[in-house]
Amino acid sequence: MASLMQADLLSISKSNTYQLLKPQLDIVLFEIIFPLMCFNDNDEKLWREDPHEYVRKGYDIIEDLYSPRTASIDFITELVRKRGKENLQKFLTFIVEVYRRYDEAAPGYKPYRQKDGALLAVGALCDKLKQTEPYKSQLEQMLVQHVFPEFRSQVGHLRAKAAWVAGQYASINFADQRNFSAALHSVVAGLRDPELPVRVDSVFALRSFVEACKDLNEIRPILPQLLDEFFKLMNEVENEDLVFTLETIVDKFGEEMAPYALGLCQNLAAAFWKCMQSAEAEEDLDESGALAAVGCLRAISTILESVSRLPHLFPQVEPILLPIMQRMLTTDGQEVFEEVLEIVSYMTYFSETISLEMWSLWPLMINALDDWAIDFFENILVPLDNYISRSTEHFLTCKEPDYQQSLFKVLSSVMTDKNIEDHDIEPAPKLIEAVLQNCKGRVDQWVEPYLRITIDRLRRTEKKYLKDLLIEVIANALYYNPHLTLNILQKLAVATEVFNLWFHMLQEVKKSGQKANFRREHDKKVCILGLTSLLSLPSELLPEESLRQIFRAVLDLLVAYKEQVAETAKNNEDEDDDMDAWKTDDDEEEEDDSDKEMGVDTEDGDEVDSQRLHKLATQVHAGDEDDDSDDDFSDDEEFQSPIDNVDPFVFFSEIMKVMSVSDLRRFQILTQSLDFHYQAVANAVAHHAEERRVEIEKEKAEKAASGVVGKQ
Repeated sequence: MASLMQADLLSISKSNTYQLLKPQLDIVLFEIIFPLMCFNDNDEKLWREDPHEYVRKGYDIIEDLYSPRTASIDFITELVRKRGKENLQKFLTFIVEVYRRYDEAAPGYKPYRQKDGALLAVGALCDKLKQTEPYKSQLEQMLVQHVFPEFRSQVGHLRAKAAWVAGQYASINFADQRNFSAALHSVVAGLRDPELPVRVDSVFALRSFVEACKDLNEIRPILPQLLDEFFKLMNEVENEDLVFTLETIVDKFGEEMAPYALGLCQNLAAAFWKCMQSAEAEEDLDESGALAAVGCLRAISTILESVSRLPHLFPQVEPILLPIMQRMLTTDGQEVFEEVLEIVSYMTYFSETISLEMWSLWPLMINALDDWAIDFFENILVPLDNYISRSTEHFLTCKEPDYQQSLFKVLSSVMTDKNIEDHDIEPAPKLIEAVLQNCKGRVDQWVEPYLRITIDRLRRTEKKYLKDLLIEVIANALYYNPHLTLNILQKLAVATEVFNLWFHMLQEVKKSGQKANFRREHDKKVCILGLTSLLSLPSELLPEESLRQIFRAVLDLLVAYKEQVAETAKNNEDEDDDMDAWKTDDDEEEEDDSDKEMGVDTEDGDEVDSQRLHKLATQVHAGDEDDDSDDDFSDDEEFQSPIDNVDPFVFFSEIMKVMSVSDLRRFQILTQSLDFHYQAVANAVAHHAEERRVEIEKEKAEKAASGVVGKQ
């Protein structure tokens, strides 16, 4: 039956096949499609004998693939989307007639199953009805008259369907806010319904009401009881939608969830272990159980994020979450590895300190990365960086285990492996950067080993972004200790090779005229700090010609960096305006849709979609020809680094001032050899450095003043 529906579905889009279907459409619609949407004997039997299986089937995406009911819903929604002008009014007239017969019938003779099908149809058509007049303006009346009364129905499946439909329309603008409130409280009451499917559908609907709720005082007083009902239900059913609703509540209330954070994590951890125990008992984790397990971990992450500004809570939840992290960072947790790493990231970033118990996770992640988890390297990068940057002293001083040695071992293994793609290597140089920047002056013994594996990989990498990152390892090493790093490069007989490649990459441009490399602000800043550090070396270590080349390269980088910072600031200012523009466009589009009588039929719509896709593909292909593909380029959003507080202009200016005092002749040769263009650039850079110095001092003073006020 489902496959036949799919054939009919395809016939709707094509004009010629639709004309063949049209004479029989009423029969198909009202004698085949609608009856399949109605509650039936099999539903009744399953509801009564095995409500858990009823719930599982209702939320199982695999079941949907073979369900005649789902196929019927798909047919209706596609019909009104593509052929709405001819069919929407006709179908809704039929639904209204079902409502009328139901309302007029005596209690013992009401067509409960047909009412269930009619509610399902109205819920399935919500997207169309919410944007099409005259139905859009009549939705609240329809809900009040035909949906909300079923919250009190003696028939369980109608109570469940009323909750589901109410959730579908929770986001509409209620003219009478009391109707929204009444529906919300009815849905909440449904969480305590004696029938399990009603409770589950009520949870599903509650998510939509929480998202749409404008006054959280509607929910705030009942929040503790609400959470209790959630976890009672989670003990009964493994369903990801339960967790999605919980995530929505946590998102909505944010730090107000702090009093419940410990209890939430305890319950979610218990629910997670229950899923895993079920999997072990059955020797496999079914689809719903797997999604529920993942959902529990995602909800834990959401809770940790919501209380991120309350670091004192993290030691309280750590003992609850630590067993999950310890077990699931092994091969036992491959199915949930990414979600567990996110929890580790939150625990190592937002807590005031990283405990020794949390440090016990380091070897697990290193072993996983070395053995099987290379595909998760980007996810592992975050907690490893947190350990290095937020617990630097322990990273440097602990010898059992030796974290420095274990890190080098795994990075060396990854970077020297010719079978690992360039893309998968990218987190490695980022971790080397974390070591060099956070441990400045304390890891001299590791500079040469890291430079060796970096240069080895640099010689055979093809990906532009990885080349950037590898060159930045060298730049970070120069910033760490220019004298030591230059000596190592000369010892390895690669200094000329490295600097020639670096300067070539700085000059390389795309066909569009944009610089090809070091495109992020952070990339430019690292290069500036590394090259500028070379200017501090004695004259016998750096020939005058090399000095001049480095000096000009730094000036170019400073100009490019200043322009990019200004552009980013401007984009941030314009962001709100852009969002308003998007909203305006959407509103206009919605108004256009609303003006359509029953919607406009979209004949041969698939061909139109294909043309749009072809146009997009052409644009992408054109971009590839221009070599403007961003590859792995990403902006600096939320990027944090130990050099954030180092202003490159001030850093450059101070090194030049030291040179002017310690080696005036060299300073004069360097500045006087500049042509007119670079003299102007140097003057502008010096002026901007002074401006930045004043701004930084002002920011420090304001911060100090606010700190004093805060203590009073």
